Amino acid sequence: MANLRILHMLTPLKHMSPFDVNMALDAGFDVTIPYTSVTIEDVTGLVQDAIFSRGPEGVKRTGVFIGGKRAIEALDMMKRAKSAMVPPFEISVFADPAGSFTTAAAMVACAKEALRDTFSTELKGKCIAVFGGTGVVGFASAVIASLDGASATLIGYDGPDRVRKLAEEANARFSVNIAYADGGTEEQKNALVREAEVIFAAGPAGKRLLTLDQLKQAKHLHVVADVNAVPPSGVEGLGVNDDATPIPGTGAVGIGALAVGNV
Repeated sequence: MANLRILHMLTPLKHMSPFDVNMALDAGFDVTIPYTSVTIEDVTGLVQDAIFSRGPEGVKRTGVFIGGKRAIEALDMMKRAKSAMVPPFEISVFADPAGSFTTAAAMVACAKEALRDTFSTELKGKCIAVFGGTGVVGFASAVIASLDGASATLIGYDGPDRVRKLAEEANARFSVNIAYADGGTEEQKNALVREAEVIFAAGPAGKRLLTLDQLKQAKHLHVVADVNAVPPSGVEGLGVNDDATPIPGTGAVGIGALAVGNV
């Protein structure tokens, strides 16, 4: 029994995501234990209970997962978990609130591949417009792309204040230079699309963010990636299975949600 692979799953929410539990078990963990309504003050005690109970060898088969729905909160909880460890009692800690970090990483990877294979260019230096920028996937994708040398802009829909705070938090935490913009009106969205070379659509499920007519206005557009798998698509003209598929009436290619999910 001492060889069991155990994953302690922490979330600040009322319920642990069934998606995350399924993923953990399918990944090979023998046991997953959810802890709900966890505050950052709870993290140290929970982590130290997990590490000291199994010994230096047992901790190698012990992990902590941090869920929730807010990127900054998850990152803060992960930092607290790391600081709770006492060598050699150290375990792996992984944060992925609402699946956002893995989804964002996959979307950036798909965009890089499409740029390389279709346009013989790279992500570095590209102007990226992140629609749905106040959500966790948008936030994470902007950070990852910026760390890879792109020029990313987080785009919100309820005025500049909320999206500005997120951009400032990302810049301070990760030493990047993410811009922000309000896309609350069609005119504002049109102006942002016209200058974009890559578009990430990371809005809520089932919400249309951009139309095909708006994409046709873009002057430099190469790649559009959409992570919304619930109809209607986040971007008109994209299918969920599109994988660097030409977008009608534009010079760009599209990447759909299932193509991102398959990475």
